[in-house]
Amino acid sequence: MPRWKELPSELPEKDLQLLIQLRRLKDRSGLGLTGLAAKTGYSRSSWERYLNGKQPVPRAAVEELARACGADPTRLLVLHEVAAEANARTEAAEPGTAHATARDEGSVGRAEKTAAEAAEAETAEEAAPPETEEPGEPRSPSRPRRAVPLWWAVGGGLVAMAAAFGAGLLLAPDDGDSGSVPAAVVYAPGRTYECADDRKDGAAYAGHSLTREALVDLNGNGRDVVEVQCLLRKQGFEPGEIDGLYGVRTKEEVRKFQARRGLVSDGIVGPDTWGELRR
Repeated sequence: MPRWKELPSELPEKDLQLLIQLRRLKDRSGLGLTGLAAKTGYSRSSWERYLNGKQPVPRAAVEELARACGADPTRLLVLHEVAAEANARTEAAEPGTAHATARDEGSVGRAEKTAAEAAEAETAEEAAPPETEEPGEPRSPSRPRRAVPLWWAVGGGLVAMAAAFGAGLLLAPDDGDSGSVPAAVVYAPGRTYECADDRKDGAAYAGHSLTREALVDLNGNGRDVVEVQCLLRKQGFEPGEIDGLYGVRTKEEVRKFQARRGLVSDGIVGPDTWGELRR
Protein backbone atom coordinates (compact mmCIF):
# COMPACT_ATOMS: atom_id res chain seq x y z
CA MET A 1 0.00 0.00 0.00
CA PRO A 2 1.30 3.54 -0.74
CA ARG A 3 1.96 5.80 2.19
CA TRP A 4 -0.84 8.10 3.30
CA LYS A 5 -0.39 11.85 3.16
CA GLU A 6 0.21 13.47 6.51
CA LEU A 7 -3.03 14.71 8.06
CA PRO A 8 -3.39 18.49 8.54
CA SER A 9 -1.86 19.60 11.84
CA GLU A 10 -4.81 21.88 12.58
CA LEU A 11 -7.31 19.00 12.75
CA PRO A 12 -8.84 18.55 16.24
CA GLU A 13 -7.61 15.51 18.15
CA LYS A 14 -10.94 13.64 17.97
CA ASP A 15 -11.09 14.08 14.18
CA LEU A 16 -7.53 12.75 13.91
CA GLN A 17 -8.44 9.65 15.92
CA LEU A 18 -11.43 8.96 13.67
CA LEU A 19 -9.44 9.38 10.44
CA ILE A 20 -6.62 7.14 11.68
CA GLN A 21 -9.11 4.37 12.42
CA LEU A 22 -10.82 4.80 9.02
CA ARG A 23 -7.46 4.66 7.21
CA ARG A 24 -6.41 1.52 9.09
CA LEU A 25 -9.68 -0.22 8.28
CA LYS A 26 -9.39 0.66 4.58
CA ASP A 27 -5.77 -0.56 4.44
CA ARG A 28 -6.62 -3.85 6.16
CA SER A 29 -9.44 -4.47 3.67
CA GLY A 30 -7.08 -4.12 0.69
CA LEU A 31 -9.50 -1.75 -1.06
CA GLY A 32 -8.18 1.21 -3.00
CA LEU A 33 -10.06 4.49 -3.31
CA THR A 34 -11.66 3.36 -6.57
CA GLY A 35 -12.67 0.04 -5.05
CA LEU A 36 -14.10 1.83 -2.04
CA ALA A 37 -16.09 4.12 -4.32
CA ALA A 38 -17.48 1.09 -6.17
CA LYS A 39 -18.76 -0.43 -2.92
CA THR A 40 -20.26 2.75 -1.45
CA GLY A 41 -22.41 5.68 -2.48
CA TYR A 42 -19.47 8.11 -2.48
CA SER A 43 -17.02 8.94 -5.28
CA ARG A 44 -13.30 8.26 -5.32
CA SER A 45 -12.49 11.98 -5.05
CA SER A 46 -14.85 12.26 -2.08
CA TRP A 47 -12.99 9.48 -0.25
CA GLU A 48 -9.67 11.14 -1.07
CA ARG A 49 -10.87 14.36 0.60
CA TYR A 50 -12.46 12.61 3.58
CA LEU A 51 -9.50 10.35 4.39
CA ASN A 52 -6.91 13.11 3.97
CA GLY A 53 -8.74 15.48 6.32
CA LYS A 54 -9.73 18.02 3.67
CA GLN A 55 -13.44 17.70 4.36
CA PRO A 56 -15.42 16.34 7.35
CA VAL A 57 -16.53 12.73 6.90
CA PRO A 58 -20.34 12.38 6.91
CA ARG A 59 -21.74 9.89 9.40
CA ALA A 60 -23.32 7.87 6.59
CA ALA A 61 -19.93 7.63 4.85
CA VAL A 62 -18.34 6.26 8.04
CA GLU A 63 -21.00 3.56 8.20
CA GLU A 64 -20.67 2.68 4.50
CA LEU A 65 -16.87 2.44 4.72
CA ALA A 66 -17.10 0.05 7.67
CA ARG A 67 -19.61 -2.19 5.94
CA ALA A 68 -17.65 -2.13 2.66
CA CYS A 69 -14.59 -3.32 4.58
CA GLY A 70 -16.55 -6.04 6.38
CA ALA A 71 -16.44 -4.42 9.83
CA ASP A 72 -19.00 -3.54 12.49
CA PRO A 73 -19.49 0.25 12.27
CA THR A 74 -20.53 0.73 15.92
CA ARG A 75 -17.18 1.86 17.35
CA LEU A 76 -16.42 4.11 14.38
CA LEU A 77 -19.84 5.77 14.69
CA VAL A 78 -19.18 6.43 18.37
CA LEU A 79 -15.82 8.06 17.45
CA HIS A 80 -17.62 10.12 14.81
CA GLU A 81 -20.23 11.40 17.26
CA VAL A 82 -17.58 12.18 19.90
CA ALA A 83 -15.67 14.24 17.31
CA ALA A 84 -18.86 15.98 16.20
CA GLU A 85 -19.82 16.89 19.75
CA ALA A 86 -16.31 18.27 20.43
CA ASN A 87 -16.46 20.35 17.25
CA ALA A 88 -19.92 21.63 18.20
CA ARG A 89 -18.61 22.80 21.59
CA THR A 90 -15.66 24.54 19.94
CA GLU A 91 -17.94 26.25 17.43
CA ALA A 92 -20.27 27.40 20.20
CA ALA A 93 -17.35 28.85 22.20
CA GLU A 94 -15.58 30.42 19.21
CA PRO A 95 -17.97 30.82 16.26
CA GLY A 96 -16.29 30.26 12.93
CA THR A 97 -13.18 28.50 14.29
CA ALA A 98 -14.30 24.87 14.49
CA HIS A 99 -12.88 22.41 11.96
CA ALA A 100 -16.26 21.16 10.80
CA THR A 101 -18.24 24.30 10.00
CA ALA A 102 -21.60 23.89 8.33
CA ARG A 103 -20.88 24.35 4.62
CA ASP A 104 -22.63 23.25 1.48
CA GLU A 105 -20.86 20.14 0.20
CA GLY A 106 -21.38 21.10 -3.42
CA SER A 107 -19.69 24.48 -2.84
CA VAL A 108 -16.75 22.82 -1.11
CA GLY A 109 -16.41 20.38 -3.98
CA ARG A 110 -16.36 23.17 -6.59
CA ALA A 111 -13.80 25.18 -4.61
CA GLU A 112 -11.50 22.19 -4.21
CA LYS A 113 -11.83 20.82 -7.74
CA THR A 114 -8.90 22.76 -9.18
CA ALA A 115 -6.15 21.43 -11.38
CA ALA A 116 -3.76 21.28 -8.43
CA GLU A 117 -6.21 19.34 -6.27
CA ALA A 118 -6.98 16.93 -9.09
CA ALA A 119 -3.27 16.18 -9.49
CA GLU A 120 -2.80 15.82 -5.74
CA ALA A 121 -5.73 13.40 -5.55
CA GLU A 122 -3.94 10.88 -7.77
CA THR A 123 -2.18 8.33 -5.58
CA ALA A 124 0.46 5.76 -6.46
CA GLU A 125 -1.95 2.87 -5.87
CA GLU A 126 -4.46 3.87 -8.55
CA ALA A 127 -4.61 5.84 -11.77
CA ALA A 128 -8.34 6.33 -11.94
CA PRO A 129 -10.20 8.31 -14.63
CA PRO A 130 -11.56 11.75 -13.64
CA GLU A 131 -14.75 11.65 -11.64
CA THR A 132 -17.83 12.85 -13.47
CA GLU A 133 -20.05 13.44 -10.48
CA GLU A 134 -19.89 16.44 -8.17
CA PRO A 135 -17.20 15.79 -5.48
CA GLY A 136 -18.79 14.95 -2.18
CA GLU A 137 -22.11 13.99 -3.81
CA PRO A 138 -23.24 10.37 -3.19
CA ARG A 139 -23.75 8.27 -6.32
CA SER A 140 -27.14 6.91 -5.34
CA PRO A 141 -29.96 9.05 -6.79
CA SER A 142 -32.15 8.08 -3.87
CA ARG A 143 -29.80 9.68 -1.34
CA PRO A 144 -31.00 13.26 -0.64
CA ARG A 145 -28.49 16.08 -0.94
CA ARG A 146 -27.68 17.70 2.38
CA ALA A 147 -26.70 21.35 2.78
CA VAL A 148 -24.57 20.54 5.83
CA PRO A 149 -22.67 17.44 7.04
CA LEU A 150 -24.96 14.99 8.75
CA TRP A 151 -23.43 15.36 12.20
CA TRP A 152 -24.71 18.98 12.40
CA ALA A 153 -28.24 17.73 11.88
CA VAL A 154 -28.04 15.23 14.74
CA GLY A 155 -29.97 16.34 17.81
CA GLY A 156 -27.91 17.74 20.64
CA GLY A 157 -29.11 15.10 23.06
CA LEU A 158 -28.11 12.18 20.80
CA VAL A 159 -24.66 13.66 20.18
CA ALA A 160 -24.12 14.27 23.91
CA MET A 161 -25.14 10.69 24.71
CA ALA A 162 -22.78 9.26 22.09
CA ALA A 163 -19.95 11.46 23.35
CA ALA A 164 -20.56 10.40 26.93
CA PHE A 165 -20.58 6.73 25.86
CA GLY A 166 -17.29 7.10 23.99
CA ALA A 167 -15.63 8.92 26.93
CA GLY A 168 -16.79 6.37 29.46
CA LEU A 169 -19.17 8.76 31.23
CA LEU A 170 -22.48 7.06 30.39
CA LEU A 171 -23.14 3.86 32.29
CA ALA A 172 -25.19 1.03 30.86
CA PRO A 173 -28.14 -0.14 32.99
CA ASP A 174 -27.67 -3.55 34.54
CA ASP A 175 -30.64 -5.91 34.91
CA GLY A 176 -33.08 -3.10 35.48
CA ASP A 177 -30.81 -1.10 37.79
CA SER A 178 -30.32 2.58 37.01
CA GLY A 179 -26.58 2.01 36.56
CA SER A 180 -25.69 4.94 38.79
CA VAL A 181 -22.28 5.39 40.41
CA PRO A 182 -21.60 7.53 43.52
CA ALA A 183 -21.42 11.20 42.55
CA ALA A 184 -17.95 11.51 44.09
CA VAL A 185 -16.55 9.17 41.42
CA VAL A 186 -15.95 11.53 38.51
CA TYR A 187 -13.35 10.83 35.86
CA ALA A 188 -10.70 13.50 35.23
CA PRO A 189 -7.42 13.09 33.34
CA GLY A 190 -4.13 13.32 35.23
CA ARG A 191 -5.06 11.42 38.40
CA THR A 192 -5.26 7.86 39.67
CA TYR A 193 -8.17 5.98 41.24
CA GLU A 194 -8.92 3.54 44.02
CA CYS A 195 -10.53 0.20 43.24
CA ALA A 196 -13.49 -1.06 45.22
CA ASP A 197 -14.10 -4.77 45.72
CA ASP A 198 -17.87 -5.11 45.34
CA ARG A 199 -20.26 -7.63 43.86
CA LYS A 200 -23.70 -7.07 42.37
CA ASP A 201 -25.94 -9.96 41.41
CA GLY A 202 -22.90 -12.22 41.56
CA ALA A 203 -20.74 -9.99 39.33
CA ALA A 204 -17.57 -8.13 40.36
CA TYR A 205 -17.55 -4.31 40.33
CA ALA A 206 -14.74 -1.88 41.12
CA GLY A 207 -16.95 1.14 41.80
CA HIS A 208 -16.44 3.13 38.61
CA SER A 209 -18.72 1.69 35.91
CA LEU A 210 -21.56 -0.82 35.79
CA THR A 211 -21.39 -1.45 32.04
CA ARG A 212 -21.17 -4.91 30.53
CA GLU A 213 -21.47 -3.70 26.92
CA ALA A 214 -19.17 -0.69 26.33
CA LEU A 215 -16.39 -1.12 23.74
CA VAL A 216 -13.01 -0.07 25.13
CA ASP A 217 -9.89 0.04 22.95
CA LEU A 218 -6.49 1.72 22.61
CA ASN A 219 -6.49 5.48 23.36
CA GLY A 220 -9.85 5.26 25.11
CA ASN A 221 -10.33 7.02 28.42
CA GLY A 222 -12.89 7.49 31.16
CA ARG A 223 -14.63 5.56 33.91
CA ASP A 224 -15.09 2.41 31.83
CA VAL A 225 -11.29 2.26 31.41
CA VAL A 226 -10.78 2.73 35.17
CA GLU A 227 -13.17 -0.19 35.73
CA VAL A 228 -11.25 -2.38 33.24
CA GLN A 229 -7.92 -1.59 34.91
CA CYS A 230 -9.29 -2.34 38.39
CA LEU A 231 -10.87 -5.62 37.29
CA LEU A 232 -7.67 -6.68 35.52
CA ARG A 233 -5.71 -6.12 38.72
CA LYS A 234 -8.32 -8.07 40.68
CA GLN A 235 -7.87 -10.95 38.22
CA GLY A 236 -4.10 -10.98 38.80
CA PHE A 237 -2.96 -8.87 35.84
CA GLU A 238 -1.02 -5.61 36.11
CA PRO A 239 -2.20 -2.77 33.81
CA GLY A 240 0.03 -0.18 35.49
CA GLU A 241 -1.44 2.95 37.05
CA ILE A 242 -5.21 3.00 37.50
CA ASP A 243 -5.51 6.27 35.59
CA GLY A 244 -8.43 5.72 33.20
CA LEU A 245 -6.19 5.85 30.11
CA TYR A 246 -6.30 2.80 27.84
CA GLY A 247 -2.68 2.70 26.78
CA VAL A 248 -0.41 0.03 25.30
CA ARG A 249 0.29 -1.64 28.65
CA THR A 250 -3.38 -1.95 29.58
CA LYS A 251 -4.19 -3.35 26.14
CA GLU A 252 -1.41 -5.93 26.41
CA GLU A 253 -2.72 -7.08 29.79
CA VAL A 254 -6.22 -7.37 28.30
CA ARG A 255 -4.75 -9.57 25.52
CA LYS A 256 -3.14 -11.84 28.12
CA PHE A 257 -6.38 -12.03 30.09
CA GLN A 258 -8.40 -12.84 26.95
CA ALA A 259 -5.95 -15.57 25.94
CA ARG A 260 -6.14 -17.15 29.38
CA ARG A 261 -9.95 -17.16 29.27
CA GLY A 262 -10.14 -18.59 25.75
CA LEU A 263 -11.44 -15.37 24.17
CA VAL A 264 -10.36 -13.66 20.95
CA SER A 265 -7.10 -12.02 22.00
CA ASP A 266 -7.54 -8.63 20.28
CA GLY A 267 -7.11 -6.33 23.29
CA ILE A 268 -10.58 -4.82 22.76
CA VAL A 269 -12.91 -5.01 25.74
CA GLY A 270 -16.43 -5.89 24.62
CA PRO A 271 -19.38 -7.83 26.09
CA ASP A 272 -17.54 -11.20 26.22
CA THR A 273 -14.47 -9.74 27.92
CA TRP A 274 -16.60 -7.73 30.37
CA GLY A 275 -18.39 -10.95 31.29
CA GLU A 276 -15.11 -12.67 32.16
CA LEU A 277 -13.69 -9.63 33.98
CA ARG A 278 -16.76 -9.46 36.21
CA ARG A 279 -16.63 -13.12 37.24
